[in-house]
Amino acid sequence: MIGTSSYLRVVRASAWYDLVVTAGFATPWTFSAIHSGLNILSELLGIAALPAFAPAHMLMANLLGSIVTVWAILRLRNTRTEYGRYDAAGRGLFATWQLFALAHGANPIIWGFFLAEVAFGIAQALPVTDTYREEKMLKLACSG
Repeated sequence: MIGTSSYLRVVRASAWYDLVVTAGFATPWTFSAIHSGLNILSELLGIAALPAFAPAHMLMANLLGSIVTVWAILRLRNTRTEYGRYDAAGRGLFATWQLFALAHGANPIIWGFFLAEVAFGIAQALPVTDTYREEKMLKLACSG
C-alpha cells in the first residue's frame, strides 16, 4: 500500500516523464530531430537504425505526442488518484503493444520505453490508503 500523497507524487512524476519524453513527438519538426537522435543512439549501440517515416507514420507519431502531452499537462495541473489509475491502464496498453512490436523485430531502443511504461504502470496500480479523505485534505490545504 502507498499513501495518497506519495501516490500523487508518482502520478506527477509519470506526467513529467511523459511530457519530457513525448512532447517532441508532437510536431513534424521536433519529431524529425528526435528520430535523428534515436538513429544516432542506434548507431552508438550497434543496432539497426529506425526506418524512414512516411507522412502517415509522421502523423501517427505527431498524434501520439500531441495527446500524451495534453494528458501529461492535465495530470500536472490537476493531479488525482483516478488519473493515475487511468494512466496505469494506458501504460498497460502501451507496454503490450511495445512488447508486440519488439517480438516482431522492432528496434531494441523500445525496451527503454517499455521498462518505463511497466514501472510507472505498476506504481500507479498500487493500492492507495485513505484516498478520498487525504485528497480532500490536500485540496483544502492547497486552496487556503
